[in-house]
Amino acid sequence: MTTATPLWEFVDISKAYPGVLANDKVRIKLLPGSIHGLLGENGCGKSTMIKTLSGVQQPDSGQILHNGQPVTISDPQVARDHGIATVFQEFSIVPTLSVGENIFLGNMPRSRFGVIDWAKVHSEAARVLAEMDVDVSPDAITGTLSVGEQQLVEIAKAVAMDARMIILDEPTAALGEDEIERLHQLLRNMRGRGTSILYVSHRLDEVERIVDEVTILRGGKVVRASGETEINVSEIVSAMVGEDIGEHYPKEQNATAEVVMEAHGLATASGVTDASFALHRGEVLGLGGVLGSGRTEIARALFGTDELSAGQLILNGKPVRFRREMDAIRAGLALVPENRKYDGLFFNFRASGNITAASLGGLSRLGVLNLKAEEQATHDLIRDLEISTQAEEKTVNFLSGGNQQKIVIARWLFSDSDILILDEPTQGIDIGAKIAVYKLINKLTRAGKSIILISSDHDELLAMSDRIAIVQHGAITRTVEASDLTHDDLVRASADTTETNLEEVFA
Repeated sequence: MTTATPLWEFVDISKAYPGVLANDKVRIKLLPGSIHGLLGENGCGKSTMIKTLSGVQQPDSGQILHNGQPVTISDPQVARDHGIATVFQEFSIVPTLSVGENIFLGNMPRSRFGVIDWAKVHSEAARVLAEMDVDVSPDAITGTLSVGEQQLVEIAKAVAMDARMIILDEPTAALGEDEIERLHQLLRNMRGRGTSILYVSHRLDEVERIVDEVTILRGGKVVRASGETEINVSEIVSAMVGEDIGEHYPKEQNATAEVVMEAHGLATASGVTDASFALHRGEVLGLGGVLGSGRTEIARALFGTDELSAGQLILNGKPVRFRREMDAIRAGLALVPENRKYDGLFFNFRASGNITAASLGGLSRLGVLNLKAEEQATHDLIRDLEISTQAEEKTVNFLSGGNQQKIVIARWLFSDSDILILDEPTQGIDIGAKIAVYKLINKLTRAGKSIILISSDHDELLAMSDRIAIVQHGAITRTVEASDLTHDDLVRASADTTETNLEEVFA
């Protein structure tokens, strides 16, 4: 494979922004019929490389070769003309349009009279979706789809243009295990037809399964290249971080016998049907299930976001009923939501305003906020959680995903919450930030806090949980010691199985 002529080649590509050398003489070869992993922590230069190949920006120096010939990718249309399709992490779909319209947006099939051929839009969209094994109607309004389905529509846009080079930036961040495997099979099929795929992901377990070659960036430079790097998690982590990390999942056992929360038969109109569990002090209770199984809906029910239609919640031995989120906050609960960008952060605030948002009463007198006290309180948390000191001066939209996630968690540390519900807490953040979150979980449970952990990353869920509650169709079907489960067990148990099959899994 390595002797083939590269479809695309970067030669000594450099790009600088004010005060930052984002790419420093980067060399990458992208072969036809190959899935190439581009890896590195946030801020290492991956996004800059993606933008350069996509025509979004121009390099300051260096050369781009296509089939061995120099080319200039001056804008995104030139990239498309060269057969390059980019699926960015941030969606570019129009939610009010149909799936078919989104797939062919900007490239609508037309009749010989120049009008849009709607029948062809429908038939070609249906063909692409069938090829991808995606059970979504071309006529469905895209905004009504789940986040995972919208991600697949984004990928379908690239498939529809028959691109010879596809760039995927965190393509599985919003997907469940079944959807990830379906996507991976599609990529293998495309690889078999000679398509070159540049694959960017923080989920290193799936990188190990799917990529053929890797390039690892650190500080804008290539630190490991194709042919030099073993494609296994430990080698990748060492190259990305610059040091040997002996424990990818540094789990501590801090659970006690004391029960701090009990749920009995919880149900809501939003999809929770029968959720029952007990949560112990110092425990990490994982919620395992496929995308759409009801895990997030259970979190919303516990936090008072969705009203209970049935069941009872008991907190520290006393029945409680949360009619709104503030009731849960006052009772010592916290929710780190799945989508921090839309539900968890005020992007026009600095860290201080975000961290204190849920507990301003303790910093106010006669309705006036004590800004000096706020700055001191947040300074200590920024230091303790090793958040970038830029967070004290800049608004959070300028911070990395890992720093943003730690700021959301810092909000609930400031409010001194006893039970934290973490919904996909490491989604879209790099390996260094993930390990920081894991260590923070240990610190919280060591202090007697309890965690409910929702994660689509099965390895993470198995490694960081004490027990795992299996969720299907809004119901918790079984709770099992995490140490008694394997990855395959969790996949089978989380799928739509019969009770007989569950008994076989947990036998």
